[in-house]
Amino acid sequence: MLSSALVRSVLDALPDAMVIIDSAGNILFANHQVEALFGYPSGEIVGGPVEVLLPERFRQRHVGHRKGYASTRRVRPMGAGLLLFATRKDGTEFPVEISLSPITQGSDILVAAAIRDVSERRQVEQALEEARRDAERANIAKSRFLATASHDLRQPLQALGLLNGALRRMVTDTDCRDVLEEQDQAVDAMSRLLNALLDISKLESGAIKLELKDFEVATLFDEMRREFGSMAANKGLAFSVDTPRDSVHSDPALVGQVLRNLLSNAIKYTPQGRVELRCTRHDDRIGIEIRDSGVGIAPDQLPLIFDEFYQVGVTPNSSRDGYGLGLSIVHRIARLLGITVAVSSEPGKGSVFSFDLPAAREIEATTGAPVAANARSQVPSGGAEILLVEDEPGVRNAMRMLLKLEGYRVTVASSYEDALGRLRESEDYDLVVTDYHLDGGRTGTQVIAAAREILGESFRAILVTGDTSSAVREMQGDASLRITSKPINSDELLALVRDLLAG
Repeated sequence: MLSSALVRSVLDALPDAMVIIDSAGNILFANHQVEALFGYPSGEIVGGPVEVLLPERFRQRHVGHRKGYASTRRVRPMGAGLLLFATRKDGTEFPVEISLSPITQGSDILVAAAIRDVSERRQVEQALEEARRDAERANIAKSRFLATASHDLRQPLQALGLLNGALRRMVTDTDCRDVLEEQDQAVDAMSRLLNALLDISKLESGAIKLELKDFEVATLFDEMRREFGSMAANKGLAFSVDTPRDSVHSDPALVGQVLRNLLSNAIKYTPQGRVELRCTRHDDRIGIEIRDSGVGIAPDQLPLIFDEFYQVGVTPNSSRDGYGLGLSIVHRIARLLGITVAVSSEPGKGSVFSFDLPAAREIEATTGAPVAANARSQVPSGGAEILLVEDEPGVRNAMRMLLKLEGYRVTVASSYEDALGRLRESEDYDLVVTDYHLDGGRTGTQVIAAAREILGESFRAILVTGDTSSAVREMQGDASLRITSKPINSDELLALVRDLLAG
């Protein structure tokens, strides 16, 4: 048998304050930690009600809780899920955790309550919660900044690029044309850098969210064929693209961005030969490869190619063609998608970038990319009627001048309502070119929907945007639609117009 003195010594040695309470709620025993925690000498509170240790506002309610525990005797924490408080002798309150254990003594039921001060833990938790709220506020602010930057920073560059393109078509003096050509290259370089930096910022801030769904690889490959065919042809490269029958489950917009960056790099670093976009199937995974016969990458450089601002074969402080951000963006998107981009390369012989995507979960693959129903007949470029919808006067005027210099007839609209009125006045339009964000909370997608309701579901459209929302993503793969990012190069815009009108 243990002596009562030994039992008391053990209870006094416990790290937590402990009181033993009888069925009437009176304190029978208090260890030394009670005095240290509450400021009461043990002899002062023994025999008194346990409610003396609680804030006055809780005491009456606690009597009912205490009686309820007596009827369901078991070891458990007190007030599970609640923030509990105790009161010191001097009246100060502090947060506590309390564990209750029933003790049988003859016919009487006693309760042992172990009490722990959790003030420091609560302070840490509050600091962490405040830090989490600060981080959320910072992310919201960053997302708002990026949304504003995506529009406002691109607008002046958009106008500058379009005006420069218009001037190049108006000027005949050789020296002036050379100056404008250099200026055009500077604007293009600034645009590429801005787009890349905004893309990285969006990925880092979490502003880009996954939109996973089943989609056909052929649809995405067909977009790549249209976008990069002329770029490769201009360099004299053979550009071949598979027509796969497979479907995958992923985010089509982000996978498309990965392919665009990889294909752009492949064409850039291939002075002659070929670039290939291939698709293979491995059980429940679909493999995608971008092959080129370019300059290749040395083995010691392979671990560095996904770093920001790193370019193969470019020494520090030397002239750059680009900024080495494309593969860094690919790496971030791949991490978001949960895929790994593998690289194999041999200097002087070319490179292969590859990654796997999960096969589609529901849809059946078809034999190729979808073709818009009731496609309109080919429209001659000269004299085609274009409805231009843009709320920024500078960009609107620059784009109007550029299109008119190419021989197009252009009608301008500054808002959704203005565009709707123009569409109702005439059915002679062959194409609509519209900005995504318009005044009054309207969007270019609404303009396109209205145009197609009036002029037919396959009416041709170009959407100019820096937006990555699901509303924009849902429109990708439409054979009668081209989506392009701001700021767009004047030559690229005219190429898109010609491509659509010739379709």
